Amino acid sequence: MTRALRLDATTLLLGAVVVLLALLLLHRGNPPGMRFVADPRITPGALNPAVTQATIGTTVCVSGWTATIRPPTEYTNHLKLVQLREYGFPGGPADYQEDHFISLGLGGNPTDPRNLWPEPWPRARAVDTIERELHADLCAGKRSLADVQRRIAAIKDSDG
Repeated sequence: MTRALRLDATTLLLGAVVVLLALLLLHRGNPPGMRFVADPRITPGALNPAVTQATIGTTVCVSGWTATIRPPTEYTNHLKLVQLREYGFPGGPADYQEDHFISLGLGGNPTDPRNLWPEPWPRARAVDTIERELHADLCAGKRSLADVQRRIAAIKDSDG
């Protein structure tokens, strides 16, 4: 019983150290008050002209359609480096996803730099979930294209 208790305490201590190190690495060089949101001067968003309310049934609501327009990683990786400098975000490229401000599934432009930005990974994963929910609502007819685009833009422009 003592050995099992010691093992649990050691595991807990190691876990706490790992979490502390991760937090320190994530926030290294982070200026006080820095916000990790899209800057509307750099990333105002840009729409895909092929996607309209009338065309969602043949574009964004077709399974696999976004894969046909997704830009190559060479393009987005280069753009991420450029934009990380523009934004002044700390850390390296691996700390960010070069993300579409208006996602492809919600009618965002695939390659326009005004629609791409370096979104921090923990936030990018959370926002991806919201984008999937909005996409499902759009394709089920519960929300309009304009509505889902407004909603995702408001999320990308805010801290929450």
